[in-house]
Amino acid sequence: MRPVQDGSGQELPREASPGPYGQPAPAPVPVHGPARASEQQQTRVAGRLSGPLFRDEPPTAAVPAVEETVVLPPLTGLLDPAAHPAQPQPAQWPPAASPYPPQSPAPSYQAPQPPVAPLVQPHPVPSYPGQETPVAQPDPQPRKQRGGRNLQAAIGVGVGLGAVIIASLFFVKALFLVVVMAAVVVGVWELSSRLTERKEIRSPLVPVAAGSVAMLSTGYWAGVQWAAASLALTGLAVMVWRMAAPPENYLRDVTAGIFTAFYVPFLATFVAMMLAADDGPQRIVLFLIVTVCSDTGAYAVGYKFGKTKLAPTISPGKTREGLAGGIALSMLAGALLMQLIIDDGIWWQGLILGGCAAVTATLGDLGESMIKRDLGIKDMGTLLPGHGGIMDRLDSLLPTAPVVWLLLAAFVGS
Repeated sequence: MRPVQDGSGQELPREASPGPYGQPAPAPVPVHGPARASEQQQTRVAGRLSGPLFRDEPPTAAVPAVEETVVLPPLTGLLDPAAHPAQPQPAQWPPAASPYPPQSPAPSYQAPQPPVAPLVQPHPVPSYPGQETPVAQPDPQPRKQRGGRNLQAAIGVGVGLGAVIIASLFFVKALFLVVVMAAVVVGVWELSSRLTERKEIRSPLVPVAAGSVAMLSTGYWAGVQWAAASLALTGLAVMVWRMAAPPENYLRDVTAGIFTAFYVPFLATFVAMMLAADDGPQRIVLFLIVTVCSDTGAYAVGYKFGKTKLAPTISPGKTREGLAGGIALSMLAGALLMQLIIDDGIWWQGLILGGCAAVTATLGDLGESMIKRDLGIKDMGTLLPGHGGIMDRLDSLLPTAPVVWLLLAAFVGS
């Protein structure tokens, strides 16, 4: 084995030759046992190292082993952070981008709190010396009024109107004609006023009111021809009366005036013509009862069994079942009254009359509802408590009057 040399080229003893990291080289393992075994081992080692890559060298003498004691440092210092301060890390520039986008903090959920009603301020209660101060009580909550019409007022007004009609109808027919004229003029005023308020349509009121009296009078005294002529003259009077105002909206105002003259007084003229017959009061009673039975039957049956809407966009409260009930009750009333109170009347004629009256009464009610919806109102007036206005009571009577007059003239004559 070659001798070990230091950096200057001098040979060092084997015991002091440095190791690969500047440490003393380990001593060879001491050989124990007989000399023969040592010689045999050296012979085997030399034989293994012989060959083309190794050259034969004489064996080296054994070096006695040196025992060393290794002292380990205490472990407490390793666990003390103060003994080993953290080394600062060099800063990186630019800073490394995070592979994940920044996350916004999750919003905290807060349960909705119910609204707190404001406290009612109690009224101060006076106290006297020597008297305990009473605890103030909050004001009671006012009761909510139910919507709809006043039923007691409606019944009272209905009974009063019925008494006036019967008294004037069976005692003096001309007095009943005056009652009809008054109701028609008030109805014309209600319709014209609502048109002006809601649509700014200035329907001439004076010529239409005067024409109403003329149509009812001529229809009662002279017949349908004179009533039609009065309607035509009323239309001309409306056109002339409107000429006194500026020409803006002239056609609209004149059309509204002629419509009002036809819808209210001209249709009411057929009531006056029924009254002019010899059995005029009986015909008026038949006309009123079949119309009222139509409304009553439709309301009762529709309230109890109504499911299918008749015209939901016009009158949501009307149902097909109610219409069938109104027609049935009106036909029954027409058959009984036609047989009992009308001269030369037959029951089957009453069935036809009652059915037609129920249909026209329903159509008249729907037509009035269309007008009120167009105007954006619920009632035409407030003259009759619990009923609304006069036009709210004439909505089903006016379209039914010409139908009943025509059928009676065809069945028993005029």
